[in-house]
Amino acid sequence: MEVKRDILWRVYLCFLGMVIIALFVLGKAVYIQRIEGNHWRSLSDSLHEKFVHLGAERGTIYSEDGSMLSTSIPYFNIYIDFGADGLREKNGKRFRENLDSLSVCLAGLFRDQPAAAYKRALQKGYREKDRYLELQSNITFEQYKALRSFPLVRLGKNKSGFITDIRSKRLNPFGLLANRTIGLARQNAQNVGLERTYDTLLKGEDGSRLVRYMAAGAYIPVEGSEIEPENGKDIVTTIDVNIQDIAENALLKMMQGNNCDHGTCIVMEVATGKIKAIANLGLQPDGTYWEDLNHAIRASEPGSTFKLATLLSLLEDKNVNLSDNVNLEGGVWQVARRTVYDSEKHGRTNVTIKQAFELSSNVGMAKLAWTYYSKDPNLFINHLKKLHLNQLTGVDLMGETPPIIKTPKSKTWSATTLPWMAFGYEVLVSPLQTLSLYNSIANNGKMMRPYLVEALQESGRTIKRNEPVVAIEKVCSDETLRQLKECLEGVCIEGTAKDVFKNAFYKVAGKTGTALVANGNRGYADHIYQSSFAGYFPADHPKYSCIVVIKNKPFAKKFYGAAVAGPVFKEVADKLMSIPSGMEDHYVLNPSMPVLKKDSAQFYYAGATEDIKKVMQTLNMNYADSSSRSSWGRLYATSGSGAVLNREIMVKQKMPDLKGMGLKDALFLLENMNMKVVAKGKGKVSAQSIEPGSLLVKNQNVRLELN
Repeated sequence: MEVKRDILWRVYLCFLGMVIIALFVLGKAVYIQRIEGNHWRSLSDSLHEKFVHLGAERGTIYSEDGSMLSTSIPYFNIYIDFGADGLREKNGKRFRENLDSLSVCLAGLFRDQPAAAYKRALQKGYREKDRYLELQSNITFEQYKALRSFPLVRLGKNKSGFITDIRSKRLNPFGLLANRTIGLARQNAQNVGLERTYDTLLKGEDGSRLVRYMAAGAYIPVEGSEIEPENGKDIVTTIDVNIQDIAENALLKMMQGNNCDHGTCIVMEVATGKIKAIANLGLQPDGTYWEDLNHAIRASEPGSTFKLATLLSLLEDKNVNLSDNVNLEGGVWQVARRTVYDSEKHGRTNVTIKQAFELSSNVGMAKLAWTYYSKDPNLFINHLKKLHLNQLTGVDLMGETPPIIKTPKSKTWSATTLPWMAFGYEVLVSPLQTLSLYNSIANNGKMMRPYLVEALQESGRTIKRNEPVVAIEKVCSDETLRQLKECLEGVCIEGTAKDVFKNAFYKVAGKTGTALVANGNRGYADHIYQSSFAGYFPADHPKYSCIVVIKNKPFAKKFYGAAVAGPVFKEVADKLMSIPSGMEDHYVLNPSMPVLKKDSAQFYYAGATEDIKKVMQTLNMNYADSSSRSSWGRLYATSGSGAVLNREIMVKQKMPDLKGMGLKDALFLLENMNMKVVAKGKGKVSAQSIEPGSLLVKNQNVRLELN
């Protein structure tokens, strides 16, 4: 009996222990589910879920006519995960069966190494179980599309191990054209130009998507957790690619011929302040020229183009009349133990003030400023401030350097500061500021704020349009304005620029400038000159104002403003005045030359570049080729010839600009983009139902009107 009780007691004790353990387990399960459930579920989700970054598409920068100046193009980096389960199953049978054919296809597509080299690289990666072997980087969409159809790759990510990393690259289709002003979009360096100024609008806002891990390395999106990216806004600039091309070519030709250091050329629309072209070229170490710095908005000593502000002050204060005389002292004059020299020897003494301005006499302007403002220099300084020469222009472009206009309170003010300021030394202003002053004279005294951005667009729809802004309603009286115009025209008829414009078929008003530039610690010993010309045309009905500023090499044989900057200005003006869509329907060049009449049929063509060139060659017509081997181009007319520019067409399923194309080219482009086309009329495309740059949907209808 004692044994039996002992056994039962042990059984009951074990049973009780099991009950207690069961109750503890049950209680713990309830506690985990009810009390700690949310914590463990979130931990589980964190191990099986993640947020995937959805990048926003950066906006496109367009020229005024809709040409793409800067846009984003997708590029692809291709990697291989040789540890993928599907690739290694059955002892790598799938990999071995496709290895030879894949190597041949890769060699044929990329043409960078033979098939045998690709085979060895793939075999090595497989042996070493490389989880992230870089196969190719920065391949195009067309190459990526072909790659996806290759053996093994077409089986999918898990079975092939192929991984795609999509990146966007910023592309300037026109290359050099306004490159610095448009700017760059770089990931690891600071942007410049419009890309920097409007970065927050262009880049948009990135989104995210929550995905959950499934079998075989796949992720599926979690419904309701997606934050869509907001694509960047598009920018439409005031830049005219035809005018920009003309300005850059004219500037480049002079700089190459004279081996200049750097230069800028700006063309502005007189009535509005729109910048139609802004070319900046600098000499590179290899001897070529590139848009390295935006010299147009960098302050420097302007030289004789500043004399316009001096003359304006003298006339506005009624200190002088144009017919008054001033003694030029033969071009040499001493003041406060320093000597003022005229840059060009002339030997003249008593001349009128108008003649002194036309001769660009430093002595004349210095003597007048000293005579009337030496007792109270602030009278002169206040005029400069009223002309806003002491402040930024307000152009919508970062990087504009502030001007420096000295006052008697300045630490560097001396007895000779005032006379030297009178002819453009001891002051710092940018070429754009100088141009704004000349533009105001052309615009009957109204100074416009220069600007580069015409409008902001979203999905092809304009959401904001910038209107012209008046900076100063009237820079001077009408009488002063009349006299200033007379002097500026006189410079191009009787003055320092008479040889430049003697055969021009239109009237020009402007001013030459030649400034001696210091070279660091060497001072002025190297005889480095900055040549400039600022003015407007046609002088009787101004349409455009323009400034050219070029810094020459040391001891350059040719350095006067009329010899270096003047010809660039004239080439730009000649070509713009010869475009029929310019100022008037026709111009009489001279009695012996024919009348150029407006003819829209010869003005603008677009299509396959080689076809355009073939037509021009067949017709024995001269043309300038700036197409850079692009497949698509456009032709615009210049005086007696034409110019072919490249044209970016196929960009990310966006509607191309078809204006000027024949129906054959337009159909080829649109049908390759899976569009349904309805055409009406004959000839060239004159209108399209979907605006250029708009996002396209597959099988979307588009209507073309031909002229």
